[in-house]
Amino acid sequence: MTASQSFTSPVDLVVSGIGVVTPWADAPVAAAGGPRPPGPEDWFDHRRRLGPRGYKYLPGATQYFLAATRQALADAGEIRQDGDLADEQRRGAAVGTNSAAVALHESMDRTVIAEGANALSPATAPYFSINLFGSRLATEHALKAFNLTLTSPRVAGFEALEAGARSVSAGRASWLLAGATEEALPAAHPGSAESERGAVALVLEPAADLRSRGGRGYGRCRARSFFLAPDGAASPQGPERAGALIDRALAGLGAPAGLGRFTGTGGRVVAVLDDSPVAAAVAAALGSGASRVAAGAGSLEPLLQVAGALAGLPGPVLVVTAAREGNLALALLTPTAARRAG
Repeated sequence: MTASQSFTSPVDLVVSGIGVVTPWADAPVAAAGGPRPPGPEDWFDHRRRLGPRGYKYLPGATQYFLAATRQALADAGEIRQDGDLADEQRRGAAVGTNSAAVALHESMDRTVIAEGANALSPATAPYFSINLFGSRLATEHALKAFNLTLTSPRVAGFEALEAGARSVSAGRASWLLAGATEEALPAAHPGSAESERGAVALVLEPAADLRSRGGRGYGRCRARSFFLAPDGAASPQGPERAGALIDRALAGLGAPAGLGRFTGTGGRVVAVLDDSPVAAAVAAALGSGASRVAAGAGSLEPLLQVAGALAGLPGPVLVVTAAREGNLALALLTPTAARRAG
């Protein structure tokens, strides 16, 4: 197998559109070794990004993902006929988040304690449910097949890719929007120094459908998630256990030779990790050849790395991420035969 070869999967989904909305001018590319700066407070204007009416009272994480989705759809050149019910029922969405609701929920708590539940804003009160942060997306873009929200620490965005692709494989949809969105944590909240703000949205569609409408994609993006118990990760056998899980996941994605063969044939590895024992085991398993990027507090950084790699994909790239809770996930990116021009 050479570095330019693609791996097979049950459904040949191709990323045809990318949308990135963050406070940083250089997103989606991050320098390895440190967290991103917080960015200016006034970086996002919902009136300019989304429209003058109807968006003011939406939570920030919802606004970010709506804006990223618009970018991704425009980038894909995707055309949908309004009112085409059959088409709408074949379109699904999956979004990952860890901190979309934290600041809002804390604000709600303070309001209830100080003034009572009747003082809650009718516009934001429904967002006590994390599932509602993606609901506007489904209604605004007529995504009626399914609308999933994933919240596992750090790996939620990769789980959105994985769960969405499995739903397509199961015949529940034939088109997928997947990504992650995060809002800054309150200043006193644990992890606030590594807060993330923004969203990444990816449009994925079957390669045959993309060719039939004359589009060209960035590449394939396939994800797998699994679990490495923190106690096991901290043991002397931790790196071996992490390596076995990564090899097993690669085999499930069609790369049965494992990590050694992947890197030996020119595959690039990016590791988005924190300072936990789980991350240390994963880093040891990946070896010194992996590019390490500091993880933020949520699930956004791994998707930013995926978006950045897809934007210029000369060969296979493996993005691996892990959380101190034991969540571990990877995304395998491989070029398509017909690369996007420019």
